[in-house]
Amino acid sequence: MNTTLSSRATNKTQALVINALFVALTLVATMFINLKLPIAGNGGLIHLGNVPLFIAAFVFGRRTGAIAGAFGMGMFDLISGWTIWAPFTFIIVGAMGYVAGLIGEKVPGKRAIVYSIAVIAALLIKIVGYYFAEVVLYGNWIAPFGSIPGNVLQVVFAGLVVVPLVARIKKRIL
Repeated sequence: MNTTLSSRATNKTQALVINALFVALTLVATMFINLKLPIAGNGGLIHLGNVPLFIAAFVFGRRTGAIAGAFGMGMFDLISGWTIWAPFTFIIVGAMGYVAGLIGEKVPGKRAIVYSIAVIAALLIKIVGYYFAEVVLYGNWIAPFGSIPGNVLQVVFAGLVVVPLVARIKKRIL
């Protein structure tokens, strides 16, 4: 038996399972732990889907973060009545997970500070990405400003939850 081949197959299987788990966790946290905001044109949605997204990105890396965000929140949009948002969400939240994971992997320094920087980068991607998505969908340059507070709230809350926990999670998992 070739142990290299066996090890490689095990690693691929493990990666597939971890990615699927975080897609499911992101979907569930977005779908069942949310609050629709009664502000602005479309109101916006506050959810906890960013918590498993950031855990995936910081513990398992940029690829898992991107997959969890893109597919988990993209599927939420497809099955929950926000279907028109799905392509935008796939790209925006996938980019959030990728960039957060990339910063977490590559930037040296105290981990809490690095993860905080990663959360801020993800927040900027979310704000800018969804602003332009709303401009495209609604044809209005002013109305999208109403969604910014909800986007800020959900990412900042996720960061406040995840950043202190990631070091402990990494010790137990890895």
